[in-house]
Amino acid sequence: MLEMFNGLSFELGLGLALALTFVLAYEFINGFHDTANAVATVIYTKAMPPHMAVVASGIFNCAGVLAGGLGVAYAIVHLLPVDLLLNVASAHGLVMVFALLSSAILWNLGTWYFGIPASSSHTLIGAILGVGLANALMTGVEVSKGINVQKAIDIMLSLIISPLVGMVIAGGLLLLMKKFFTTSKIHKTPEERQTWDGKKRPPFWTRFTLIASAMGVSFVHGSNDGQKGIGLIMLVLIGIVPGQFVLNMESTSYQIGRTKDAAIHMGDFYQRNSAYLDQMIDLKKVPNAEMPQVFKCDSKDSMSSIATVANLLSTTEHYNQLDVEKRREVRRLLLCLDDTAKKVSKLPGIPASEISDLNKLRKALR
Repeated sequence: MLEMFNGLSFELGLGLALALTFVLAYEFINGFHDTANAVATVIYTKAMPPHMAVVASGIFNCAGVLAGGLGVAYAIVHLLPVDLLLNVASAHGLVMVFALLSSAILWNLGTWYFGIPASSSHTLIGAILGVGLANALMTGVEVSKGINVQKAIDIMLSLIISPLVGMVIAGGLLLLMKKFFTTSKIHKTPEERQTWDGKKRPPFWTRFTLIASAMGVSFVHGSNDGQKGIGLIMLVLIGIVPGQFVLNMESTSYQIGRTKDAAIHMGDFYQRNSAYLDQMIDLKKVPNAEMPQVFKCDSKDSMSSIATVANLLSTTEHYNQLDVEKRREVRRLLLCLDDTAKKVSKLPGIPASEISDLNKLRKALR
C-alpha cells in the first residue's frame, strides 16, 4: 500500500494521507450515525444491552462489507464522468476530494448532533454531484456533462423509492400483526411491560425477531453503505495518484497479455459486426481529425485506441516498465474501450452469443 506514495512530493503525499484520513473519519461518523438507527429498537425494548447491541451490529456490518462485493463502490465512482476523473490534475484532485469529504462529514456531524436521523448515503451522493456540477460551471462544460446523468438518475430513484417501499412494507406488517395480536400486546412500552407483566424484556420470540431484524439491518447496511467508503478511497486514489492507482501494479505478464489480447479481440468483434455497427454507432475516426485539447472518451477513437493499447503492451511484462504517463494513457484507453463496449452491448440486433463474448472481453480488459 505504501507504494502509492513513491515519487510523490511531500506536500502531495501529505495531502493523500490527509484525504485517506478524511475517508476513514467519514466512515467512522457514518458508523456511529447509522448504527444508532439499526440498534435503536433492540435497545429501547431492552431486547439487548446497549454495549452488546453495538458490538454485534459492528460485527454484522463488517460481515456485510466483506460479503457485499463492489457494485455500490463502482456506482459511487461512476457518478462522475470518466473524462473528469482522468483529466484531473493532482492539485485539483485534492480540492475535489476535500470538498466532497468535508461537506459530507460536516452534514453527518450536524445531523447527529441535533439527533436528526438523516441518510449518510444522500449526503455523500449530494456532495459528489455538487463537485461534478461545480467543476462543470468553472470549466465551461455543459452541466449535463459534468456528472454521469443516467447513473445519477438511477441512484436518485433508488434513494426516493426505498423509503416508500420501507413505509409500505412496515405499515403492512403492522396491520397484519394487529389481526393476530391485541393492541396491548404489541404496543407495550418497557415500563408498561414491567408494571403489568413484571418482565424487563419482551417474550423470547419477540426478542428473537427484534434482534434478528436489527442484525439484518446491520448486515445489509455494511453490504451497501460500507462499500461507499471503498468507493471514496477509489475516488481519492484516482484523483490524487492516478499514476499509481490506474493499473494493478501486481499484474503478471500473463494478465497483461490477456488485457492486450482482449483489446485485439474486441477490435475483431467490431470488424466482424461492422455491417450492423456502422449504422448504429460510429467507431472509426475520420483520418487527420483534430485531436481535442482535453482527453475525452469518444467511440470514434475505439479502433485507434485498440491499436495503441496493443502496441504499448506488446513488449510489456510488468507495468513498472511503463512510465507514469504511459500507464495513465493505457488506463484511459482501457476505460474508454470498456465504456464503448458497454454501449455496444446494449444495442438491439446483436446475437446473444456475441454480446456474451463482448462482455467477457470487457472483464478481461480490467
